[in-house]
Amino acid sequence: MVQVCRRASVTVDGQVVARIGPGFLILLGVARDDGPEDARWMAEKLAHLRILPDDEGRMNRSLLETGREALLVSQFTLLGDAQKGRRPSFTEAAPPDVAIPLYERVIQHLEDLGVPVQKGVFGAHMEVELVNDGPVTLLLESPKRRA
Repeated sequence: MVQVCRRASVTVDGQVVARIGPGFLILLGVARDDGPEDARWMAEKLAHLRILPDDEGRMNRSLLETGREALLVSQFTLLGDAQKGRRPSFTEAAPPDVAIPLYERVIQHLEDLGVPVQKGVFGAHMEVELVNDGPVTLLLESPKRRA
């Protein structure tokens, strides 16, 4: 999930560990069957996604075009399935040994493309603060997840 923000931050144990100004807050859920190609696809999509305002206020510019930042936060709960019962199932979420390298790969791909990236702390209890701009929020899924 990507949200256009005026600013966002992550706090762990009372300490701010990441902070950005205008840009994207990205909540990233890694699925059990995700792989390196999904990480590359997601980074490319996020870097080039034209949902930032141009000079006329239309959604027409990307992170790369504007030089804005990204704050990437791991969030396995995005893969929760609450269709049955009252407690969500997280069986589709990747275990840490799969999720951490793919989370780091998305960050590395974004940085390689030229996007300044801050990140949360994988697996930590995080307080995420956001000033949403718009609000603009999109759910992005790699092509195989939509198939």
